[in-house]
Amino acid sequence: MADITKDQVKHVAHLARLEITEEEAEQFTEHLSAIITYAEKLNELDTEGIEPTTHVLDLKNVFRKDEAKHTITQEDAMKNAPDSEDGQFRVPSILE
Repeated sequence: MADITKDQVKHVAHLARLEITEEEAEQFTEHLSAIITYAEKLNELDTEGIEPTTHVLDLKNVFRKDEAKHTITQEDAMKNAPDSEDGQFRVPSILE
């Protein structure tokens, strides 16, 4: 893959609705080119006979059983609340 150009960086910034300066465009061009160059090193690896994987670790059934367990009471949960009302956390209003 060829190096990324400053115009491509500006185009992606425009698509992302980001306003960047010329200096930032130059800086991002250098950084992204370095990332692409590093990623291209992976093409040098011999992957013949290697099965594709979805995860690097061999994970099997990582979910726990859905069992009812003892939980804290509402009273205990409210102990550290700075403000509460009727057993619920009270927070400042964010609506006008």
